[in-house]
Order: sequence, then C-alpha cells, then structure tokens
Amino acid sequence: MARTALVTGGSRGIGAAISKALKDAGYQVAATYAGNDEAAAKFTEETGIKTYKWNAADYAASKEGIAKVEAEVGPIDVVVANAGITRDAPFHKMTPEQWKEVVDTNLTGVFNTVHPCWPGMRERGFGRVVVISSINGQKGQFGQVNYAATKAGDLGIVKSLAQEGAAKGITANAICPGYIATDMVMAVPEKVREAIIGQIPTGRLGEPEEIARCVVFLASDDAGFINGSTITANGGQFFV
Repeated sequence: MARTALVTGGSRGIGAAISKALKDAGYQVAATYAGNDEAAAKFTEETGIKTYKWNAADYAASKEGIAKVEAEVGPIDVVVANAGITRDAPFHKMTPEQWKEVVDTNLTGVFNTVHPCWPGMRERGFGRVVVISSINGQKGQFGQVNYAATKAGDLGIVKSLAQEGAAKGITANAICPGYIATDMVMAVPEKVREAIIGQIPTGRLGEPEEIARCVVFLASDDAGFINGSTITANGGQFFV
C-alpha cells in the first residue's frame, strides 16, 4: 500500500513541485492551502492531487483537517511542513501584528502540522518529517527579522524531533532553499532579480523541482540514517 504524504502550502510554488514529485514517486498526496480556492482547484484538476483548505496557524483547524485527510486518503507517514508567509519590514518599522502573523504560520504552524501526526507515526514505527526552512534562517536578512527567526526556529524543531523520534523509526530533517524561481521571486523587478543572481555562485535561481527532489529523497527508506540534518540548496550562496 502506498504511503501517504501531507504537504502544507502544497498547491503553489515550491509546495506544488513537492506534491507532484511525491505523487510521481508513488505516494498518495494531500496538499493544503490557506486561501486561494481558484489556484487549488486548478492544481487538483491538473494533477489529481486532493487539496484541503485550512490555516496552518490554527491548531484546531490543523488537527481537524489532518483527521479528514487520514480518513479520506490514509494514515499520514510523511509530513512536509512547507506553508509559510512573509510580512517584511525593517525592524524599527515592524509591527507586533507582522511579527505574530509570521511566527504563527512559519513556526507554530510546524508544531500544528506535525503534532497531530506524531502519535500515529510512533504507533506505526515509521515517519518522515521534512521542514522547509530557508537560507535566511541560516544567515539572516535585512527586513526579515520575523521570517528569519521562524526559519531558524524550524531548524531547532527538526533537531529536537530527530532525537525524540529516532527510536520509533521517525526521522526529521530540514531543507533550506536559497532563491528559487517561484512566481513570487520572478515577480520582483528584473534589476533586483539580477542583483540576487549575482550573489549566487552557480549564476542562476534554483528550480522548485530541485527542492522537491531533496524532499523525495528525505522521505524515502534510503534516507533512514539521515536524521536531524539540514540540506542547504542555495547554489553555493551561503555555507554553514
């Protein structure tokens, strides 16, 4: 029987590439989204992957949504915590609301997504947790104190879950993408995009599919001895 994978924020951008790659690898995939009904419907129509709407920042909604996924698709073996938002501003102009929104989605949202799946993984003796962090969680970024803090915190979650889950056959790992050619990045002014590319030794943006292939590997049986690790997929822009 195919294993079931849950991908939060899985109908657009990097998340969509992850959902499709996991399906191609033989997983039953459920993708979540927070608000864009039209994009989610189009994604399901094009891929056949079921989409579920809930806000990762809401624990009750996450728990209820995960129960629905498990009832309709199957027990969740692989969790890809990809949902994330930005509310950028220089620190002296950042509002408490901008801080809280990002923390609630990018950091607490990982807890809200993994926590309801954890007991089932422990009982079945198998689980894969993959958290999509960011290069800016490793090096920081001007105007992203909130975002960088959450993405750095995600790495702490992974290292701790790795230790707690290992004896039960559960691994937890992170991926820190650099600048990827998503709609959001491609929408920035060309001069800004060129400046970004100028900082990347490989001389190009990454592709969403390159991050997706990292996820497929970490979710596989072949990656069973990789635990608490971080894959930095940034074209050589930053080293840890």
